[in-house]
Order: sequence, then structure tokens, then C-alpha cells
Amino acid sequence: MKIEPTATDRSAAAISTRRNFSVAAIHGIWTAILAALGLPTVAYLLVPSRLDRKDDFVEAGDLKQLVPETPLEVAFRRNRVDGWRVVSEKNTAWVVKLSDNNVVAYAPQCTHLGCAYHWDQRKTQFLCPCHNSVFSIDGKVQDGPAQRPLDRYEVKIEGTKLLLGRVQISTSQTI
Repeated sequence: MKIEPTATDRSAAAISTRRNFSVAAIHGIWTAILAALGLPTVAYLLVPSRLDRKDDFVEAGDLKQLVPETPLEVAFRRNRVDGWRVVSEKNTAWVVKLSDNNVVAYAPQCTHLGCAYHWDQRKTQFLCPCHNSVFSIDGKVQDGPAQRPLDRYEVKIEGTKLLLGRVQISTSQTI
């Protein structure tokens, strides 16, 4: 003898099937949302950034053009990564050749408020015209409101090429 399902049994089974489909669809949508948000986050945390590289040196000039104990302002280009965009920026540095293999490169901003300073050949000093800070050829504060020496670039020499890295913030110094 065969027992036929009643109408209530069929409607209960249909409701159960629709409910299972709805629950599965909601779980699928949430899984897709979590994957869309989670994968970029995991990639950001696990993949080393190109900005964190310490060996980011660029060629800034030739040592042959430098005269010992005479600062020279050199211009160079550095690529900066901004998200997925690479921007080529023009930078400058004040470079002083102390001996054949000893070169110092100063960032072009005064350590007081970031104004551009210049080299005064007559006084043999770096002068900041904004607030009259004065720096010696070794970057130390001689006078003015600046409290710390000039910031320096990391420097590498390869043959006769001068390579500059990141700016190293100087430690504090009082006058």
C-alpha cells in the first residue's frame, strides 16, 4: 500500500526547500562580501610594500663636478609611489665634498620652519632668509631660531656617481 503525501506535507516540504535556498543564498552573499573586503586586507598586511624599501637610492650627480669644501646645490628626480600611481618628483640637495670618499648631502629645508636656505660664499655659511638661522658647512646651527642641525640624506658612492637615499632627521641640538 502506497501512502500519498497530503497537501500540508507538500507545502511544508516546499517551504523547507525555499527556506534552505534563502539561507544558502544569504550565506553565499556574505561569503562574497567577506572575500571582497578580506582579500585586499590580507594582501596589504602580508605583501611587503615598495615604500618600505631602505635601498631606495637615486643618482644625484657626478663627484667630478664637486669642489672640496664648497657646497653645490644639485637637482635630481625621485619616483614616489602614491597608491597605484608613480609620480616623478624633482628634489634638491646641498652636497659638500669633504674628502675624496667623504660626501655629505643636506636636505634643502631649514630645520626651523622648512624654508629654503642658501649658501653664502662670502660668509662661508648656510643662511635661511626667513628667520635668519645660520648653519656652518658641517650643518650645525650657528645662530637663529633653528634648534637642530640640517637634515641629511643617506649617501652612497659608486665609482664617481653620487647616490642619495632617504632624508635622515637630525638629532636635536641647542645653540
